[in-house]
Amino acid sequence: MNAASPDTSQSEAILARVLQSLDDDKAEEVVQIDLRGRSDMADYMVICSGRSSRQVASIAEKLMDSVKQDFGRISKVEGKDTGDWVLIDTGDVIVHVFRPEVREFYQLEKMWLPSDQQSPLI
Repeated sequence: MNAASPDTSQSEAILARVLQSLDDDKAEEVVQIDLRGRSDMADYMVICSGRSSRQVASIAEKLMDSVKQDFGRISKVEGKDTGDWVLIDTGDVIVHVFRPEVREFYQLEKMWLPSDQQSPLI
């Protein structure tokens, strides 16, 4: 896929909508990871945190509604009932919304971010 392909522009449009929705709902520590050329599952991954299980579930619900309304896509979702870690798969963008303790435990950024972009451990 080159930068001008319709698939890439669609992915970038969905990514922009995801990031806007997360910002609107006050998601914290938002990290965007470009997966193009590294994985066939999606073009982008976004990882963020909510302050509580309730906020995590709300962020996920609003994000799914936004993607459905703006792009006509029904996202696959896992974990919304517990609100500890919700995975939203829009097809082009995979979003992980965590409670901070759960995010710290799994450290997905370490698996997916290039080492030069990772935050140093304290």
